[in-house]
Amino acid sequence: MNPVFEVQKTIREILLKVLDNHSLEQLNKIPDGFSNNLIWNIAHCISSQQVLIYKLSGLTPIVSEEFIAKYRKGTKPEGDVSQAEVDEIRVLLSTTVDQVQKDFAANVFVHYTEYATSLGYTLKNVDGALNYNNYHEGIHTGVIMSIRKFV
Repeated sequence: MNPVFEVQKTIREILLKVLDNHSLEQLNKIPDGFSNNLIWNIAHCISSQQVLIYKLSGLTPIVSEEFIAKYRKGTKPEGDVSQAEVDEIRVLLSTTVDQVQKDFAANVFVHYTEYATSLGYTLKNVDGALNYNNYHEGIHTGVIMSIRKFV
C-alpha cells in the first residue's frame, strides 16, 4: 500500500476512536479558548480532503457540496450536530479514504489546479495534495487532542 494512504488511514482510525470515546454532548462542546469543537475538526478533515483532492482535480467530490460548505476552511460550528450527522461523519471517515485510494489507483486524477495553501506552500498536483492533506489532518488531530482535555 502507498505510504500516503497508510498514514491517512492511521489518522482516520484515531479520529474514529475520538468519536467512539466521546458523547454527543462532548463532541459538540466548544471549550473556552477554542473556536470550534471535536466534531467540527473531524468533519473539517473530510471536507478539506474533498476540496484538496477532488475539487482541485476538477472532479466531483464524494461528499455533498452542503457538507463541504458547512465544514470548509473559515467556518465554525453554527449549532450542535445530531447523532445522525455524527453517524454520517463516522462512515465518511472510512469511505472517503477508501475511495481516494481506489481513484488514485485508477489514475482518475489527471488534472490539478495549483493552489497556494495558507502556509504559503503551493500544491501543484494530486501527489502533493495527498501529502499536504495528511499534514493538515495531523494538525487538526493535534487540536482535537487538546480540545478533548476540556470536554
